[in-house]
Parts: sequence; C-alpha cells; structure tokens
Amino acid sequence: MEIQSILQYLDKYGLIAIFLIVLLEYMNMPGFPAGIIMPAAGMWAAYGKTHFLTALFISCLAGLLGSLILYGVGRLGGGAVMEKYYRKFPSHIEKIENCFLKIGEKGPWYIFCGKLFPMLRTIISIPAGILKMNLVSYTISSFLGVLVWNTVFIGAGYFLGERLFQILG
Repeated sequence: MEIQSILQYLDKYGLIAIFLIVLLEYMNMPGFPAGIIMPAAGMWAAYGKTHFLTALFISCLAGLLGSLILYGVGRLGGGAVMEKYYRKFPSHIEKIENCFLKIGEKGPWYIFCGKLFPMLRTIISIPAGILKMNLVSYTISSFLGVLVWNTVFIGAGYFLGERLFQILG
C-alpha cells in the first residue's frame, strides 16, 4: 500500500484509525504494521491534519493499552498462554523468561529495552504477566519504551512530511 492511500485512510478515519491500528499492533494482532502507520501519522501531522503531540499521545496510549492487555493475558492465562507462545516463538519466549528469572530487579529495564525491538516489543508483555512482574514497574517501563519507539517513528514521518511539503509546495 502506498503512502498516499494510507494518508487518505487517515483523512477518512483520523485519530481513531491510528489508535486502533497501534493498539492491534501492540497486541501482536495482524493488520497494518505500526511501523508504517506511525510514520504516516507523523506525515499527516506535518500536513496540518493533527498536531504532532496529539498523534504521539494517541499512539502511546494505544501502545500502552495493548501492552497492558497482553500483560493481563499472561498474568491471568499463565501456563496455557505460555505453552501456545512457546510453540509460536520458542527461542524468544525462553530467552525472555530466563532474563526475568535471572535478573529479577532489572526486569523493568528489560521491558523498556524490549519495547525498542520489533517482535520482542509485543511478546515481552506475556512473560512479564506470567511471572507477575510488579504492575507499576511494568507500566512505567513499558510506557517509556513505547514513548521512545513511537516518537522515533512518528517523528521520522513528521520530518519526512515537512520535507515533502517544502519540496511539493
């Protein structure tokens, strides 16, 4: 899908589309990749359709909510959820679980860093819930990671949009 189509989609559905797509992305669900929609949201802001900080806020809210949902799935679903994820992502989940078990107090640091890597940023929430990581620590470290990731992608789209706007006129 080309960027013009995505921008037209944003024109039609606005911030709700950004919220839903980013939420689904952070819940590890199929759809538009957030790595495409977030730069498009930045471009959309550069074209004056919304404010940069509004797009960033909506995307961070969606990212945090999606992360908390997966944390809850892990916390409430426990072993049954872990078995399904072991089959789907065996090496990733095992590494994450080992890090949590060995490190303990550095768990929030792993959540923050995990939110900065594709694939890992969504699935890291499951073992955090299963291992009953402190919810406040999880929420803070998750939010900070989401904030950095989303700022980079929306910011890149914003600066690209500004440049294109200057060039095209």
